[in-house]
Amino acid sequence: MADRLRREVNDPEADPISDPVSTDVPVLNLANILTMFRIVLVPVFVVVLFIDDGDNPWWRTLAWGIFALAAVTDHYDGRIARQRGLITDFGKLADPIADKALIGSALIGLSVLGELPWWVTVVILARELAITVLRFWVLRHGVIPASRGGKLKTLLQAVAIGLYILPLPGLLHWLAVIVMAAALVATVVTGFDYVWQAFAKRAQRRRDAAAARQIDGRTHR
Repeated sequence: MADRLRREVNDPEADPISDPVSTDVPVLNLANILTMFRIVLVPVFVVVLFIDDGDNPWWRTLAWGIFALAAVTDHYDGRIARQRGLITDFGKLADPIADKALIGSALIGLSVLGELPWWVTVVILARELAITVLRFWVLRHGVIPASRGGKLKTLLQAVAIGLYILPLPGLLHWLAVIVMAAALVATVVTGFDYVWQAFAKRAQRRRDAAAARQIDGRTHR
């Protein structure tokens, strides 16, 4: 899973929100089936995570496997959609919902189990929700592509959550804490970067519109 996400950090094309929708493509295609499969895996993951109050190492390891499988489908549904021309409006909407559902359920589940402080969960989920809304809000002014920092943030979040899900012994648990701290920093920093980009795009769009009106006014004199 970490290798898959590391490749996406260096792939500027892997940004579903900026992909054009394919024409005459049925909603029920392989890419969308993988996305729906990821959504179905979310409640399964939650149930397995909470078996025996999250204290059974075997169930925790299985929960990690389900989380990793769901995260892998996130890579392949987007790749298949782009390579085979299967991009649909449903997929562009369902894909981020599936991603947020997986990450959100994992963070909330870990906080309920007392593994992860609630403030960490709140900060990450608030950022993810706010930036998703922001990117769609400015879509008519131009796409804010997923930056390499944003992709690194996704990598760190997935690895950190995976480490927290695994029943690691004391010293190795500190590795999870360190990676989660790095993920938290990347989450906040890239969040501010997206906000800056959004307002910069809106300001540039207004300047372009004002310049166009001036040119149009001179043309009609």
